[in-house]
Amino acid sequence: MVRFLFVVLLWLLTCLPAVASVEISLGGSSPVTIEEVYRRDGTSFLPVDEVLGAVGLSGRWISVEHIYTFKTPRGTATISPGSQFIRVAGDFIPLSHRPRFIDGKLRVPENFVTGNLRTLLGQTVYYRNLQPVVDQDPGGEEGTLDRLFAFLLNKKETVAAPGIRGVAIDPGHGGEDPGVIGLDGVKEKDVTLSAARRFEKLIKMRLGIPVYLSRDEDYALSWQKRFEPALRSDVDALITLHAQGAFTSAPQGLTLFIRPQNGIGDDKSEGGRPDLSLKLAQELKASLERQGLPVLDIVQAPLLPLGRGDLPSVLVEMGYLTNREDKKQLAEDAGLDRMAEALYGGFKVFADKQKENMN
Repeated sequence: MVRFLFVVLLWLLTCLPAVASVEISLGGSSPVTIEEVYRRDGTSFLPVDEVLGAVGLSGRWISVEHIYTFKTPRGTATISPGSQFIRVAGDFIPLSHRPRFIDGKLRVPENFVTGNLRTLLGQTVYYRNLQPVVDQDPGGEEGTLDRLFAFLLNKKETVAAPGIRGVAIDPGHGGEDPGVIGLDGVKEKDVTLSAARRFEKLIKMRLGIPVYLSRDEDYALSWQKRFEPALRSDVDALITLHAQGAFTSAPQGLTLFIRPQNGIGDDKSEGGRPDLSLKLAQELKASLERQGLPVLDIVQAPLLPLGRGDLPSVLVEMGYLTNREDKKQLAEDAGLDRMAEALYGGFKVFADKQKENMN
């Protein structure tokens, strides 16, 4: 009986319906919608045939060798359910998760589209999850990390320290994960690191407090490594830097993300405590706008990089690399200096107010 129930459970897990749909587009072409998206181990899996078809490629399954091959500008690429790498032209490119057969189709992890495919094609691939799923109690590496992150950050309110003692800055993407590839081939991973280094320098020079970068060069990070700086005992704020892309060149401007609370108009978090993430986002927004950088909105979103604790945390989407003006702002030294000055200005006002509140 137990064995029967176990088999039934496995069958049910295998036959779970798709939990999301996504849009994929190559360059400025019209997006293709993929409906059969399955959630496994905290990530979304998409049918590889449909993913490749959306960007003008095709592949085939070689059952004898148990591999799937497809041609790219870099050469013939090979993936397999038994390997967590893409093999192409003698190189081995890591995948976030191994491909899987789900509901009769070989499926690849979401990061295959957002990272690996862009690298293989050498051009912009736009991706949008139309129904993002947020695991309430996810398992695996990210779930365990998120729970640890929440536990440690919830302890920070008990530390009686004057103002801000240190800050963690997380430049998004890196290494094999370029993030958005925008106009003229500008990569998100490069602009986030350049902005982070400038922001770091201003804080160290003018405030004299420690700054911890999640990465200081072009390399990929696991979730553990990306969160490590924020978990330091002297870190009292986390700012994550990203850039965006769109299917057209029209979208422009910055967006600030914070973890969900009672409402954007409410300055209290759950339990009646001050919502310091919102206050930090408001100061950043004001400073960015003073520098003439348009901020579209402050948005509440359950994003893993924001954690679930009380540490003041803001994710800054610094603009659209697919918009000519935004791209210029993020790709040129003068624009990056301006961005860093604006971020510093908002952070300093927030830090000063926190120090006043301690007195």
